[in-house]
Amino acid sequence: MDMSGKYFDQWQVGDRITHPIRRTVTETDNLLFSTMTHNPQPLHLDVEAARASEFGQILVNGTFTFALMIGLSVGETTLGTLVANLGYDELVMPAPVFLGDTLRVTSEVVALKESRSRPQAGIVTFRHEALNQRDAVVCRCLRSALVQRRAAGG
Repeated sequence: MDMSGKYFDQWQVGDRITHPIRRTVTETDNLLFSTMTHNPQPLHLDVEAARASEFGQILVNGTFTFALMIGLSVGETTLGTLVANLGYDELVMPAPVFLGDTLRVTSEVVALKESRSRPQAGIVTFRHEALNQRDAVVCRCLRSALVQRRAAGG
């Protein structure tokens, strides 16, 4: 079966991807994610409280923004080749996301490391960035992923 993710030995440090799927964030996205995760923050759920804030409008839940960024990156990075995500580092959200913003994601391979415990896999570290329709970076992180190697002869 063909997979769109790449194997460990297909990556090189410096590889860059502009992911083709973009996503407009809706009120339903923000409301459902906030309530499913039991986050009662009024900035995410209360229009009047949000209007009175420095943002003047509903602020999209930052953990939704992070999860969407990772989700938009999977197709061209680790779909079908991932063993496990090992961790996320240096997570920042330098600009807010509002309802109706359209996000796009870029990824860059910043490190490759052999796995000592799993010779059939290796660790790829990606720098993911989510940008809005105004090209402002709204989320960035490093993701360490344990990724399969190609089978011998593959």
